[in-house]
Amino acid sequence: MQNKYPQKPGIDFILKQAFFYWNKTLAFQLMFSIIFFAVFFTSMFFFAARYGLWEQNQELAEALKQGTTVYLEKLKALGETENYQMFSFAILGTSIFLYPLNLGLFQVFRKIDLNEPIELGDLFAGYRGLNFLKYLGYYIFWVMVYRLTVPTLFLAVVWVCVTVFVAPLMFFTDKRIFEAISLNFQALKKYYIEIFVCVIVAVLFKYIGFALLFIGGLFTFPFWNAMIYSLYKTIFSEKS
Repeated sequence: MQNKYPQKPGIDFILKQAFFYWNKTLAFQLMFSIIFFAVFFTSMFFFAARYGLWEQNQELAEALKQGTTVYLEKLKALGETENYQMFSFAILGTSIFLYPLNLGLFQVFRKIDLNEPIELGDLFAGYRGLNFLKYLGYYIFWVMVYRLTVPTLFLAVVWVCVTVFVAPLMFFTDKRIFEAISLNFQALKKYYIEIFVCVIVAVLFKYIGFALLFIGGLFTFPFWNAMIYSLYKTIFSEKS
């Protein structure tokens, strides 16, 4: 594969293209969210019961009645317990396991470009073969860095922008993690305004459905992937 950068795209074009892919695949957006949240919440309830967090929630509720200071002290003490830490690791592991589901939407969008029939099984394209382990490894690395940067907020946004194309580069062109990050960084230097604006729009639209209507969030939650694919398709060209 050879990557090159075409003439600078307009932000309006990238946004319209992202909404086109999203609107064209609403049924798959809904299936993505149903699968994601079904697995996530099943895992959360299971491990919360396993590590006795429901009882801890009762104690937190009682502490809240006594005042904010008492509540925060109780919350801090809970966060330092072994059970809570094990629960946090379990939820993190669930999120890591679910990450390749995002790659399935890239497969769906690519099939639209190729005028090929789309199947429900395409959502699980990221779980096929040994590349599944590669995607898990990348997301573990991504989360580790993100958790270090998120307290600053600004660095977290920078990290998201620096890695926004890594997943599609790995999925479509079989790039390695640091090779993909290098290509992403080159694109970011040239298209930083377009990438930053589109990232902000994608994040806002991703969660707006939950703010306005919970069911609507099931459709908007996966929109992030349509924006990434639109940016990737516009900025990178793939040639044999």
